[in-house]
Amino acid sequence: QPLSQEVTAWCQSIFDRGGAILCGPGGDRFVYDLRRRFDLFCKIVPLRHYAALGNSGRIKPEYAKEVDILIIRENVAGVYQGQWKESFSADGGRTAEHTFSYAESTIRRLLKVAVGIARQRRGEITVVVKDSGVPSVSRLWRDCSTNEAERAGVKCSFMNLDHAAYSLVQHGQELDVIVAPNLAGDVIADVGAVLMGSRALPCSGNFSVAGAAVYQTNHGTGYDLVGKNLANPAAQILSLSMLLRESFGLIEEARLVEDALCEVWRQGWRTFDLMEPGYRQIGTREMGSLVAETLIELAAKSI
Repeated sequence: QPLSQEVTAWCQSIFDRGGAILCGPGGDRFVYDLRRRFDLFCKIVPLRHYAALGNSGRIKPEYAKEVDILIIRENVAGVYQGQWKESFSADGGRTAEHTFSYAESTIRRLLKVAVGIARQRRGEITVVVKDSGVPSVSRLWRDCSTNEAERAGVKCSFMNLDHAAYSLVQHGQELDVIVAPNLAGDVIADVGAVLMGSRALPCSGNFSVAGAAVYQTNHGTGYDLVGKNLANPAAQILSLSMLLRESFGLIEEARLVEDALCEVWRQGWRTFDLMEPGYRQIGTREMGSLVAETLIELAAKSI
């Protein structure tokens, strides 16, 4: 059972006391069930380039250095929260069916968050659709987005999913707030990780209207890395920083966590996914220990 009654009750007790959760990988449908159970409708994924990473990654630093993007993803509807079944046809072959929908109210509440954030940034949003492939859903997203952007005085533009993925890598510096349905937002965020240098770097926060918040890596569960001391813990560390800043307003503490991670990178330490000639490779445990030690040193200096 991906989301047990015990875990559900524990999460509820945290939210009831005004707390937030730093979540590890659950596997299977854990994250989808968690989001639906607590109506964590809004997922925010920051994408930014860290200068401390130097030449690590596949995008030239000069094309990534100005990247500062927020992906705002709808979390509790769409393909991932649809209905599915399998059956056998008359010839004995298997048939798989999957249906999903989007309600106007579901789209609008996400857009209200997006335009509110956009007004504090460049004053524009880019909405991901797929006009010919998913026409009715895309029309609804277009109509709602245009209307909510006009109300907020925010510029609104649209990109089809395939073009958005291309533009994110090719022209990432030109994008700011990207708003996307569930599946599209998942794809775009993973593609955007290339701008940061590794899929193991983007963090995220999942939020409800009532203020419940769950922070987690954006990359999900890496079953192939279990027990190998290879996984990059950076996204988990950055998720903690995001939790401190967004849920508790601990701005200085959040900055110290990020600074500690960046200082370890500046010293030339890398996990396998970020390795380039001239750097020193270490494992998950060693990277975590180095960041913790550096954090203690930085905190002592800031007192």
